[in-house]
Amino acid sequence: MNAGAAWIVLFFAGLCEVGWAVGLKYTEGFSRLWPSVWTVGLMVASVVLLGWSLRVLPLGTAYAVWTGIGAVGTAICGMLLFGESREALRLASIALIVAGIVGLKLLTPNPH
Repeated sequence: MNAGAAWIVLFFAGLCEVGWAVGLKYTEGFSRLWPSVWTVGLMVASVVLLGWSLRVLPLGTAYAVWTGIGAVGTAICGMLLFGESREALRLASIALIVAGIVGLKLLTPNPH
């Protein structure tokens, strides 16, 4: 896998993290079968994809980007799906996380 593919895999790992984090809300404490099955499946997919990306990407960068995508995506889903706060300082904080993700991507040398 080359670096470009590793970044794409990492992006999808982050999306799966968003999916399982949001899914937790729908499992109602893992008391609902199908939301629980989907949530666990997304958990596994997220970690497997992260692991694949680590074949090429540095651990610290990949983990920070993975959790950043998960945090930003989950916060946005919380606002859209569950009516969570859209306060300006909250949005600014999310923007700072995005800036950090972009910075890590831009500053990570391409592995050979």
